[in-house]
Amino acid sequence: MKFDLAIKNAAEVETDCLVLVVVDKGDRDKPQASVLSAEKALQDAAQELISSSELTGKALELAMLHRPVGVKAKRVLFVGGGRENKFSPNDLRKIAGAAARHLKSKSIRNLAIALPSSVHFHADNAVRAAVIGVLIGDFDPDTYKSDRKDQRIDSLTIAAPVGSDEKVLRPALEEGRIIGESQNFTRELVNEPSNRLTPTILADRARKMASETGLQCEVLGPDEIKALKMGAFWGVAQGSDEPPALIVLKYAPAGAPAEPVLGLVGKAITFDTGGISIKPADGMEKMKYDMAGGATMLGAMRAIAQLKPKVKVNAVICASENMPSGKAQKPGDVQIAMSGKSIEIINTDAEGRLVLADGLTYARTKLGCTHLVDAATLTGACVVALAMVNAGIFANDDTMYERFEKARHQAGEKMWRLPLDDEYRDMIKSSIADIVNSGGRYGGAVTAAMFLKEFVEDKPWIHLDIAGTAWVDEAKPFIAKGPSGIAVRSLIEFVRGFAA
Repeated sequence: MKFDLAIKNAAEVETDCLVLVVVDKGDRDKPQASVLSAEKALQDAAQELISSSELTGKALELAMLHRPVGVKAKRVLFVGGGRENKFSPNDLRKIAGAAARHLKSKSIRNLAIALPSSVHFHADNAVRAAVIGVLIGDFDPDTYKSDRKDQRIDSLTIAAPVGSDEKVLRPALEEGRIIGESQNFTRELVNEPSNRLTPTILADRARKMASETGLQCEVLGPDEIKALKMGAFWGVAQGSDEPPALIVLKYAPAGAPAEPVLGLVGKAITFDTGGISIKPADGMEKMKYDMAGGATMLGAMRAIAQLKPKVKVNAVICASENMPSGKAQKPGDVQIAMSGKSIEIINTDAEGRLVLADGLTYARTKLGCTHLVDAATLTGACVVALAMVNAGIFANDDTMYERFEKARHQAGEKMWRLPLDDEYRDMIKSSIADIVNSGGRYGGAVTAAMFLKEFVEDKPWIHLDIAGTAWVDEAKPFIAKGPSGIAVRSLIEFVRGFAA
């Protein structure tokens, strides 16, 4: 996709379609639609639609005009932004995505988005949101369809009001491109079927991305994993014919301080059968997405390498399959983690926390990470608690949580903090080992987080349970059904916050 910035009246922009935001300035009982543009030609174009109540400003409402008077665009698409007093960059991102998806379905390849002239946020945030939204909206998961339609957006122009500062907006446009493309990179990985994305292939994709962006990349195979005494990781991997891979990426920019060193750890189970504690067949095909946490960290690192914040960041992606076989670990087995802790295996389908345990230990002890974040499609219990709306956040340090919360808000992603009270520790005690890998039915997302907490020691740490939000089960106007790329944007902003 090509991107351009036009600092001129939006009515003067020549394009296949000009996208304009319409908000509701009225009260609850009496909507009052208003175009967020000071240009008379654009306000006049909307007036008949507003008068006939075809345009009310309702969120993601769409109405199109062809060749309106005084406008050089072939079409104008009005998109509802909801209540004006609540309008945010996140709403603009959804509007841009909805516009892209609507227009590409009609084989319209080029569009321009008019930046709102009266908004409650900075213009650079608006530019980033619009670019990210169009990129996310342009993605479709139909990779392997033999009759795949060539529907895509070829070019996007951001039309900024006359007098806008190009020195501020052009870098914002480039940042939006990097972030949106990196989120889509994550989505492309998560979308791959497991026969086309084994741990080995995932490692190859990571190497290629690292080479393109200037990251250091090292991949450790079965022999190195066993030599490091990663018994928890190896216990999961031993049941599969596909060899595991520990993917390590390093970003160390010149001039960065010695500390902090941020560690991003991702679960990358490229297919999860549940192992001996096998899952029901219904819906198991979706378990190709169980590597979304690892893909999230790869997408975040891709963006970090290009945005170049002055802070050291390492990523550890634990890639494996979880398969039932004569070699697979069994309920009742005891594994010794890299940290030396012994783990009684209660349920082999609680495997994600096992690979993350050794990944967190590796980041802490071998890479010198001072602050840790992990992401994983970890528990169905988190889906029960938060549905497909919010990802779960756990934190052992309030300052770390506040940093991440600020980044999450900037990124416009929905997450909710869940508890880590000491009482939950009793639920993972074992009579034969130090801990069990499953605390049972109740509080499953919390006990999984408590398990991981055992391996971060005293390091500030955030755990993201993205099980309910890494996959979109039903398409929305602004995003296709399939992988979402959740947490990539939040992690990018989190890292940039340390650099700031």
